[in-house]
Amino acid sequence: MPAAAWVTIILATLIIAAAAIGLLRVILHLKSTVVDLDGVIGGVDAIAERTRTVPGVVDSVNASLKPVRDFTAAI
Repeated sequence: MPAAAWVTIILATLIIAAAAIGLLRVILHLKSTVVDLDGVIGGVDAIAERTRTVPGVVDSVNASLKPVRDFTAAI
C-alpha cells in the first residue's frame, strides 16, 4: 500500500476516535443530567403530595366532625 493510503487510514482512525470520545462524554453528561432530573421529579412529587387539593381531604374532615354536627343539631 502506498504511504498516502496509510496516512489516510491513520487520520480517519484518529478522527473517528476523537468523535467517539466526544460522544462518550456527551453520553456521560446526559446520564448525570438524568440522575439530577430524577431527584427533581421526586421533589416535585413530594410537593404535589403535600399540597394536594382540598376536595380530597374534605370527606375525612366531615367524617371527623360528624359528632359535633349531630350535637349541634340536637340543641
